[in-house]
Amino acid sequence: MSLVVVGSVAYDGIETPHGRRDRILGGACTYISLAASYFTKPSVVAVVGEDFEQDDYNFLAGHGIDLGGLDRVPGKTFYWSGVYSADMNDRTTLRTDLNVFADFAPKLPDRYKEFPYLLLGNIQPSLQRSVRGQMNGLRLVGGDTMNYWINDYRQELLNTIREWDFLLINDSEARLLSGESNLRRAACRILDMGPHTLVIKRGEYGAILFRKDRYFIVPGYLLEDVFDPTGAGDCFAGGFSGYLAQQGLDIHRCDIEPQELHRAVIYGSVMGSFCCEMFGVERFRTLTRQEIDARYQEFKRFTEF
Repeated sequence: MSLVVVGSVAYDGIETPHGRRDRILGGACTYISLAASYFTKPSVVAVVGEDFEQDDYNFLAGHGIDLGGLDRVPGKTFYWSGVYSADMNDRTTLRTDLNVFADFAPKLPDRYKEFPYLLLGNIQPSLQRSVRGQMNGLRLVGGDTMNYWINDYRQELLNTIREWDFLLINDSEARLLSGESNLRRAACRILDMGPHTLVIKRGEYGAILFRKDRYFIVPGYLLEDVFDPTGAGDCFAGGFSGYLAQQGLDIHRCDIEPQELHRAVIYGSVMGSFCCEMFGVERFRTLTRQEIDARYQEFKRFTEF
């Protein structure tokens, strides 16, 4: 079933110990949509400038991504550049040019408004809320946020996530949002804020899914080489939400199977791991569903006891 994805489509400049790329396709909406496209049909809502290349448009369309909500306007596409530390646990931003993204006011094509699944990328909470308000009959809605919104737009953010079914954040964001240093207590506080489901992403250490009555822990996938972790968290979100959309999940149903959420977390981890194997979105030029399912089975094997 169709998944509406809202966020940034951008160009990135990336430097890691494995090399450097000065201008490659990036942005949260891009990574989420590509990862989700292996499970369902993503429909993007984003904005790009006149410099957005036709080859990149064709690449996204070739993955079955609906680009009816991708606006091309006068100006330049959002650009970000950064450099990673030797162990790639730290990243320094060198440049952020919002360009046309500075005036992004997401408006959904009419046909998107009836779609059942919505994933809101890391944008201003009021914009996330406005998109939620444009949709009818949602089965599942959730999204991402970051420290900036938690610190400077806290009440706006709280008003927004109160209407969500799930929230995807990393461990430092969970501590900041909740005011708790212990992740279990942090999760309890956040679940009281509205979302029924919380996923705390822990980078190379995996992820934890929390609901009121249970939690589920999955380790990170051990790669021999991490070439570029940019977008891995967004690919996690794409795999997680894409799998739930594929299954036709309605999180409000009383008979929901917890195992479906567990599988979604594992598929999220799988997609994040593939993202790190090459620079930017390059791994998605050759990745197949067969490879994804094989790595999913690996997760099952190395977590059995």
